[in-house]
Amino acid sequence: MGRFVEGEDRRQASFLPASLDDYIAEDNPVRVVEAFIDELDLAVLSFAGMEPASTGRPAYHPATMLKIYLYGYLNSIQSSRRLEREAGRNIELMWLTGRLAPDFKTIANFRRDNGAAIRAVCGQFVMLCRGMGLFIGAMVAVDGSKFKAVNNRDRNFTAHKAAKRIEQVEASIDRYLVTLDRADREDSDVPEVRTDKIREKIAGLQRQMQYLKDMAAQVEEAPDNQISLTDPDARSMATSGRGTGMVGYNVQTAVDTEHHLIVAHEVLNDGHDRTQLAPMGRAALDAIGSDELTVLADRGYYNGAQILECEGTGVLPCVPKVDTTGRAKHGHFTKPDFIYDAAHDH
Repeated sequence: MGRFVEGEDRRQASFLPASLDDYIAEDNPVRVVEAFIDELDLAVLSFAGMEPASTGRPAYHPATMLKIYLYGYLNSIQSSRRLEREAGRNIELMWLTGRLAPDFKTIANFRRDNGAAIRAVCGQFVMLCRGMGLFIGAMVAVDGSKFKAVNNRDRNFTAHKAAKRIEQVEASIDRYLVTLDRADREDSDVPEVRTDKIREKIAGLQRQMQYLKDMAAQVEEAPDNQISLTDPDARSMATSGRGTGMVGYNVQTAVDTEHHLIVAHEVLNDGHDRTQLAPMGRAALDAIGSDELTVLADRGYYNGAQILECEGTGVLPCVPKVDTTGRAKHGHFTKPDFIYDAAHDH
């Protein structure tokens, strides 16, 4: 091989096997995960499965499952199937779990059954950061992100969507009826087999029409006039692109500007951020434990009522005002173009 660096023969046996701990550096983040979870009282945090059943197959300890979940969170591994693969090949995860490799269904069920407890763990982490003095800056940035749900757009219904689809089905039925009428007048033009298929399609469209009408009635009775069939909690939201709405969630996060730590978060069904300035500001203020907190946000959060609601609560909003005049589009001066000179009073 010349002067190339050569690796060891994988078939070479070792007299003293290498310790798994030797592969994990002292400053590796998994050691922090291990120390943090070991200090938590998972029973107080209401994790399911803390008392193992006396019969049946032994279960994995919730601490082991939580370590896998947090490792996936820190390394952007969201899929339970990917976490299952990583547990069998990733040295860091092997060290963290003691070479345990739960199947993907067990990992998914743990996340599903312990949502409130995992949220409480996030609160414990914020309290730890507060105790270590990481939030002394008393300034956070608030923003929202749209997360797509496991719900196809065709499985989401609003009053507008239901009416639009009913209109499309009616147009399809009319086209088939015209074709069928022409076939009845001109027997030689359309074979009998094709005529039977057209009748079947018309019957199918009529069933679909009845289904859509029933769905439209359910949409009207819904509290927010919207129904999602696959994921009932998901809602249709507009995005920046024209006609590119998505069915999902609006996740609000407040991030510390100095250490970039998430201090507060909330999952919403609103497709906009206009009513979230005050609630997220108060949540961040309570999490940090400060008397005053400066909240930075983009112009999507500008709302006079929300800014007024922050008055006297210790939340100091810093939000750019939305320009609704349209002067800048026409090349005219706007109010921000003028700066008052107090010394010369002009």
